[in-house]
Amino acid sequence: MTNPKAHPKGLYLLFTVEMWERFSYYGMRSFLIFYLTKSWIEGGLGFNEQVGNLIYGYFIGLMYFTPLIGGWIADRFWGQRKAVFIGSFIMIAGHLIIASQRTNLFLFLGLFLLVIGVGLFKPNISTIVGQLYDKNDKRIDNAFTIFYMGINVGGLLGGIVMGYVCNELNYSYGFLVAAIGLVLGQIIYIVLGNRFLGDKGKFPQKLVERSTLETKKIPLTKEERDRTKAIFIIVFFVIFFFAGFEQAGSSMNLYTEKYINREFFGYLIPVEWFQSLNPLLIVTLAPLFTVFWTYLSKKNKEPNIPVKMAWGMILLGVGFFFMLGAVMERGGENPDISLKSNLAWLLFAYLLHTMGELCLSPLGLSMISKVAPVKLVSMFMGMWFVSISIANIAGGYMASMIPSLGAFTIFGGIALLSIFFGVILLLVNKRIYKLMHLKK
Repeated sequence: MTNPKAHPKGLYLLFTVEMWERFSYYGMRSFLIFYLTKSWIEGGLGFNEQVGNLIYGYFIGLMYFTPLIGGWIADRFWGQRKAVFIGSFIMIAGHLIIASQRTNLFLFLGLFLLVIGVGLFKPNISTIVGQLYDKNDKRIDNAFTIFYMGINVGGLLGGIVMGYVCNELNYSYGFLVAAIGLVLGQIIYIVLGNRFLGDKGKFPQKLVERSTLETKKIPLTKEERDRTKAIFIIVFFVIFFFAGFEQAGSSMNLYTEKYINREFFGYLIPVEWFQSLNPLLIVTLAPLFTVFWTYLSKKNKEPNIPVKMAWGMILLGVGFFFMLGAVMERGGENPDISLKSNLAWLLFAYLLHTMGELCLSPLGLSMISKVAPVKLVSMFMGMWFVSISIANIAGGYMASMIPSLGAFTIFGGIALLSIFFGVILLLVNKRIYKLMHLKK
């Protein structure tokens, strides 16, 4: 007899495919800023830090924007399964092009393909996860938490493996390893997709609607319009979270290399490995958060979605106060360039940022799946990623200003902004939750 609490096998297939895609993405992200800013002799392209941060910010930003288009294409024409398949092979091509030749032309061509590929892959694999469950299935939040663990297992492995490869060989081999990770994920997806997913995600939503005679361009109901408003409001606040959170791959990465003491019992820790710290903490802390939320739920004290997200923003802001501590240890706005800050400052910053992420990011995908109108769910998955896109571009500009304004000013400004908007979200949480029309 099937256990009604057990998750479908398709969830673990999608977990694995997403894990390898995130292995590729986070591994590449761990060294991309160095590939852009290191000199030609050091294996990089030689952009100055200001330009490198802007390229990084726009690239990551566009990578989160194209899911809006990819979700629409899947909804209207291809279906989610085909979009995931095509997107993966476009990303493989992007990594291989960058790996093949160290020139600006190949860099931008490869980054362009990665942006297109992620746009097709990212929103649609998340949508398929949601399709495995009925709308009111209580397992869905836990399912997205499990899925989110796959993201972070991939990120953990990617940063360590590619950081090692880049240090022992060169950055081109890092891009090659990223491509290999995607190939492994696609082999699993092709071989087991039909077996574990059935027809989930095979057909565009437009055709599904026609076949079930559910719509004839029926306008959204008042409840659906309310839910749409709630999503847009949450998306606005999320921008401020990710503008700070995504500093990890740019300004915090560069600051760590230059100004954090990375020696551990005589061993100099590769700077790329610190990009695996966040996913390591996610894998460690996510089960504890799940237990904590479950405990509060049993006592009818679990915070609603906006409250959890507000606390995520506040925790992020507090985390940046530890980065300010690292700056102050070196002399504040006029640092002693010979001094390096204690590693503990960085570790505590990542700890608080990760706790903030666990309060906010996994809930985003789950919220879209539950709140968005059925016929627009992939598009709103894309909208969630658009907020991260805007945040990354804004974050790129923030990081690019550190050479002129100083790390203390930028890190401090991010801390105050995040806490301010977190408090505002706390104050309006009941109104937003009411718009969601969710059953308790």
